[in-house]
Amino acid sequence: MKKKLMVLAVLPIIFTGCLSQGQGRGMGGGYGNGGGQGGYQVPSATQTYNISPTLKESIAHMYDEERLAHDVYLAIYQKQPVFQLERIATRSEARHIQAVEDLAKKYGVRTYYHTPGRYANSHIQSLYNTLYRKGIRSQRDALEVGCMVEVTDIDDLNRYIAEAEREGASDVVSVYDFLRRGSYNHYWAFDRGLKQLGVSNGCCSLGEKYCHPEYPKNQKGGYGRGRGHGQGMGMGRGRW
Repeated sequence: MKKKLMVLAVLPIIFTGCLSQGQGRGMGGGYGNGGGQGGYQVPSATQTYNISPTLKESIAHMYDEERLAHDVYLAIYQKQPVFQLERIATRSEARHIQAVEDLAKKYGVRTYYHTPGRYANSHIQSLYNTLYRKGIRSQRDALEVGCMVEVTDIDDLNRYIAEAEREGASDVVSVYDFLRRGSYNHYWAFDRGLKQLGVSNGCCSLGEKYCHPEYPKNQKGGYGRGRGHGQGMGMGRGRW
């Protein structure tokens, strides 16, 4: 009897330890419900560079663009509850917004926060409206919006990173690279979601503009696959 009690007492400890080390192990055969991309903090002690007005404008633009991703994913999720939208918005995009906001404060760039779905930048506002109208139509449209948003982010970040490198602003490069790695992971999460719906080409079904097989996969702090047995959505601690 004493031996049995000792075994029972040890089991919860072993079980808890297994959970803490799990990397997306699921109860089903699907994808883990992710723990989010790790946060990023702009080190206050790093050098402040004499960056150009163009690069300062890029910070303001990326603040609105990251807000757009967060806002449109959550708004569409209310109509089309595709789990990738909610996970990415709350566990990754929120961190992206904070990272850009910290960078803006460091360089004295003014950012304007409006209610979700409202932006001072007319281009961002028009894009949000277009994406929202598309995304609420169906689950496929919702996932396609994800592909579109992430490609737009990556295209802009590629340009801004190149400019920051030319100016030698390593802190800006670091923050933008953090955002881009997240966008790579999100792109592939939406691509997999489409393929699970039976869209064999995933994001590439949207055409050449949104077809990017060259994007790196499994970037650090990114989306992880839950591995389990049986049917359904993995419940493991995957990473976004």
